[in-house]
Amino acid sequence: MSVLGVLLKQAIRGLGEVPGEIVQAYEDQRKVIGGRGPQLADIVRMLQVTSSRKRTFVCMDAMDECVPGNRVKLLDSLDKILQQSAGTRVFVTGGPQIRPEMGRGLPGRVTNLSISPKRGDIIGYIHTRLD
Repeated sequence: MSVLGVLLKQAIRGLGEVPGEIVQAYEDQRKVIGGRGPQLADIVRMLQVTSSRKRTFVCMDAMDECVPGNRVKLLDSLDKILQQSAGTRVFVTGGPQIRPEMGRGLPGRVTNLSISPKRGDIIGYIHTRLD
C-alpha cells in the first residue's frame, strides 16, 4: 500500500536516522530477484519499529474515499501498528458511512465525533472564494 509507504518515509524522517532493522529490511528486499520493494507486512513491521521509538501521530483524511478493499487492509495494518506502539495515535476523517467499518478495523480504539459546518461557515467560505 503506497499510503503506508509514504507514512513510513515520514516516520523515518522524524527519527533523524534510519534504524538498523529498516536498513536491513531494504537490503534483504534488494537481494530478491528483481529487487522488489518492501511488501505490506514488511512496511507494517517497519512502522512498528519507528513508531515504538518516538511518539507518533498518524493523520489520514477522507478515509471514505479509499477503495473499500484497500480500506480494510489499511485499517488492519493500523491496528497491528497500534498493538505494538502504545504511544501512537491515529486521527482519521471520513463520512459517517465508514463508522461501522472503523469500529471493526480498530476494535476498542475508535472514538467518533461528528463535525458539521454551520450555514454561516459555508456562506463565508463561498464569499472568500468568490473574492
